[in-house]
Amino acid sequence: MTRAAVFDVDGTLADTNHLHVVAWWEAFRQAGHHVPTHAVHRAVGLGAEDLVEHLLGPDRDRSGDAALSAAHKTLYGTYSDRLPALPDAGRLLRTLAARGWTVVLATSAGGSELAALRRAVDADEVITAIAGAEDTEEGKPAPDPVRHALDLAGAPADRSVFVGDTVWDMKAGTRAGVTCVGLLCGGIPRADLTGAGASAVYADPADLLARLDGSPLGGDGT
Repeated sequence: MTRAAVFDVDGTLADTNHLHVVAWWEAFRQAGHHVPTHAVHRAVGLGAEDLVEHLLGPDRDRSGDAALSAAHKTLYGTYSDRLPALPDAGRLLRTLAARGWTVVLATSAGGSELAALRRAVDADEVITAIAGAEDTEEGKPAPDPVRHALDLAGAPADRSVFVGDTVWDMKAGTRAGVTCVGLLCGGIPRADLTGAGASAVYADPADLLARLDGSPLGGDGT
């Protein structure tokens, strides 16, 4: 029976969370909003609409939302040709595929941003499918992106693992019924990840790879 290893990308496979923080902070600043960087950091991992809602609240003037998202996209896009993969990210995906896992991505990124992330990770040959921002009506922490990734993989939730770096990832995976693994490389504390549903936590992809056999992704995936 197919078994899926589902991965978030930003902050999990690519070292991009703080780039997003800076880009969102500047986008908010240009629009006249003072949003502390620590608050932006906690919101990274949400889709653009949900992030703005989370940080500015439901009673805001929504007429500026599209401009905020566009400004973030433009600012973040200045880094697109040099996005850094996290250590051993591609090697981790290739190792899992070699062990029989179906590797799928579940990300709030889309379009040119997702293309740049895939170039950074450099493991397209083992990525079976991608559940991107345009593929579901609701993003994380709703379970929809993870469930869609499982559908693409043809794998049941009880034989799958979702790896992410934010509380939104852990909540989405838990709600989808999969085992969740948290990584600290996105900058979120261990206690927050376990509190949101992570069954195991590792420093980064290299740490997970080094301890793979004893992790929820141990075994040959068959």
